Amino acid sequence: MNDFLAPPLPPRDGINPSVVWLPTGPWLTLMDFLLERFPNVSASVWRNRLDKGEVISSNKERMASNRHYQAGMCLYYYREIADEEKIPFFETVLHETEHLLVVDKPHFLPVTPSGMYLKETLLTRLRQRFNNPTLSPIHRLDRDTAGVILFSKNSATRGVYQQLFAERVVHKTYHAIAKTQPNLIFPLVYRSRLVEANQFFIMREVEGEANSETRISLMKSNDTLSLYQLEPLTGKKHQLRVHMSSLGMPIINDAFYPLSQPKQADDYHHPLQLLAKKIAFIDPINHCPCNFESMQALQLG
Repeated sequence: MNDFLAPPLPPRDGINPSVVWLPTGPWLTLMDFLLERFPNVSASVWRNRLDKGEVISSNKERMASNRHYQAGMCLYYYREIADEEKIPFFETVLHETEHLLVVDKPHFLPVTPSGMYLKETLLTRLRQRFNNPTLSPIHRLDRDTAGVILFSKNSATRGVYQQLFAERVVHKTYHAIAKTQPNLIFPLVYRSRLVEANQFFIMREVEGEANSETRISLMKSNDTLSLYQLEPLTGKKHQLRVHMSSLGMPIINDAFYPLSQPKQADDYHHPLQLLAKKIAFIDPINHCPCNFESMQALQLG
């Protein structure tokens, strides 16, 4: 990373500083804005951060608690979560090179800090474990989904690996458990047009040219449930979950499809039955084939 792109606060405990832009508005002081913008953070917490010099502008000016409000500024600060829930599952490193870290992620563990999770994320754990504050995920994997995910260790080569996903030359294979559908003939290819739904975090299908495509194969079955192999040919958010639900076989323990369920505490005994089982590609640097497989397995029972 070039120096002029580096934030004025360094990563702390493997966590990058958060960023907030100050918009035009009626606030007289910086504190007035912060309390309205972040209603769940008390005045004492913000005052403590400001007094410790942990709220800094992009030009490295430390903000004071009595600072007048100035629209247009970009501020960096360290976010904290009191009593953050511990995730009782742990990642496994499958492979490591000069450029890549290949990890087997458990269910329930978020990849990056967001919302209620800051320290209990895969990225934070790995940055601390390998003492590498520049470590970064190359692609997405939902918190609910377990399996193989790639991290870039070297910012200088990160782009060439990200380009593999942009060009769709990475072959990803998932396993899922869902309802047995005796009326469908496998393998099949399902295509649809996916867009963001009005409801937060949810995708929906609409009429129009398909922008998502999944190949679905049947691996094994019993009377009620089946193990399926899913091969996404595109990479839309929640693509596999939506496609399986649309075929009348939503993935077991899916809290969003076909109907979004009210937010509840995690049930660690009933994870989403979706696993990123394999990932394969030609390494863009040494041109050797790479094929990584999760050590986890879904069981029909």
